Amino acid sequence: MKKLTWLGLAVALVLAACVSPFACGWFDGLERVAEEIGFLSRGEGPPLLNAPIPDYIFPGIGGERVGTAVAGIIGTLAVFGAAFALAAVLRKRHPS
Repeated sequence: MKKLTWLGLAVALVLAACVSPFACGWFDGLERVAEEIGFLSRGEGPPLLNAPIPDYIFPGIGGERVGTAVAGIIGTLAVFGAAFALAAVLRKRHPS
């Protein structure tokens, strides 16, 4: 099972690195509807929390596609880490 987990992580990292630079830069659905209805500007203001990697572009890296790939890799690792930690906590609470 551990080999399958690490293989899944490797596949996810390769996909994050290779596919994320080709993501569409258009508005997402919520932003498009907010613009059409006219309340997009209401959402602007001081954020509750600052995004660690705003607009999926890693700061300090010259190329936009490379920066997006790095941001995708970091995001994938963050989600994997959170899921791994949650699984470890739940495993301790409910041993099989």
